[in-house]
This record gives sequence, structure tokens and C-alpha cells, in this order.
Amino acid sequence: MRVFSLSALLAVAATFSAQAGPPQLILQVAKFRNLDQVQKGGEVEISVTVPTQPLTYRQRAPKSFQSSAVVDLDILKADGTPAWHETVTLKPPVLSDTTVAIKNPLSFLKRVTVPDGTYTLRGRIRDQYKSANGETTVEQPLVIAAPTAPAFSDLVFLAKPAAKASGESAFNRGGYLLTRAAGGYYGRGADNIFFYTELNALPAGRKITLHYHLEAEDGTAADADAPLVTTQGGRPTAVVGQLPLGPIPTGPFKLTIEARDAGTKKVLATQSQRGQRSLTEYAPAGAAVPR
Repeated sequence: MRVFSLSALLAVAATFSAQAGPPQLILQVAKFRNLDQVQKGGEVEISVTVPTQPLTYRQRAPKSFQSSAVVDLDILKADGTPAWHETVTLKPPVLSDTTVAIKNPLSFLKRVTVPDGTYTLRGRIRDQYKSANGETTVEQPLVIAAPTAPAFSDLVFLAKPAAKASGESAFNRGGYLLTRAAGGYYGRGADNIFFYTELNALPAGRKITLHYHLEAEDGTAADADAPLVTTQGGRPTAVVGQLPLGPIPTGPFKLTIEARDAGTKKVLATQSQRGQRSLTEYAPAGAAVPR
């Protein structure tokens, strides 16, 4: 998973107390393998966070203010031609005033299946009520490729524990309902981190142990081992877990997961993801289904 701007994500959680400027758009991408054996490729989960503080609020009635923004998302092939496009209109809740503290950021999630290849993810946000300096575009590279050796998918931070669930939606994966932690951000009152990933390219029935290492920038660290995992056949093996934040201080941290052969203890695959903790600011809400 790529994070467009970790400092921007921290500002999201702080509800953007700075002066409003151009609209801001924060993209995170998590890549998984597509389960369709006929049309091979990857599933790209695009988590979009839009801070509402920089948006222009228009008065609709006495003590009634609302903003509006349009988000265009594109996945472009290497030659610049479009592979996927979608437009989402966002209308934050109506406010009785424009106090900074109550302008919470908005998040939504999209899931897209694309063939293996090299792409560019482009996001553009337009403030509907602001003509000058009312548009922002961000881009990031996107490479979809099948693993040639045991490998984890991208690691996703969750706002709460993964819950067993059936059905198909952008919020369900591997038999679990997943509520993403916007920006991998854990705020005031959060005592644990929760996460999800998938282990690929291992034969069915192999016994695997999982080791977790959580570390802050100042060197504060914690380690844990998960119960024995048996890999599944013909599909990725879902991995869900949680770790106490414990002594991890305010600021960035990194979670690293290792998959080890239960017999030889050899490390077969590893994956890392960076997150953020605050002991004073509350985290933004998780992604919702876009309208």
C-alpha cells in the first residue's frame, strides 16, 4: 500500500486547523491478487480521503452551510490510455456554522480489477464552490504483477477488528468485513492496531508461523507471534491480527510481518506498512460507501 503523504494524513486527523487553501486529496492503494483464474490480474483497492476543512462552504439558509466536491479517479495504462475511470460527488453534512473543529474529513473506498501491467493512478478533486485555486491533482505509479515466490499482498490497517462476514462488497475480503483506518492513523483512545493481509504462492496445507514486529521512530518496539497458520489451496491465505500499541509514542510507527516455515523457521515472506499514532487527537472515521 502506498500513502501519498504521511504528513498530510496526520493533518487529516487533526481536522486541518490551518488556513484553507486548495482542496486536498489523499490516495492510498492496496494491491491483492484477483481470484479469477481465467482473467489473471490484480485487485486494486483505492482508499480516498478528502479533508473538508479546505473546501468552500456556501450558505444555503440561515445557520445552514454546506460544501461540495467532485473527485475523478483514473487508472491509466503505460501508454496513457484509460484502463478505468470513475467520478464521485461528495457533499459533507450541512453545518450550522463553519467552526473548524467540526469539519471532519470524508473517506470512501473503490475496488478495481485490472490485468497485470504498469499503470498510473490519477486523482483529481474540484471544489464546486471555488473557481480560483479550486482544483488539485495527484498521481502515483501502480505496478500489478503475479508473485513468483511466496509473498504477502499489501498490508491494510483497520480501525477495528476484522469480522467474519459473507457476501460481496468493497468492504469484504477473504471472508472478513474490513473497516479501514483512514491513513493508517490511530488516535486518542486507540489501544490496539488491527490489520489484514494475504499470503500468496504457497502450496496448500503448509504450516506457517507469523511473527509481528512493531517499532516507533525512537526505537521503541514490541514483538509478538501468532498461532500456527495452515495455507489454503487455490487461493490466498487471509491473515488478520491485532497488536497492542502499548509504549509506542505519538508519531510514525512501522509494522513488519514475517511468514516462517513452521518446521525450518526459514523466513518465506515479509511485508511492512507505516502508520501514525496520536495520544491527543481523535482519528477520522473509516471509509463509507460513496453515493
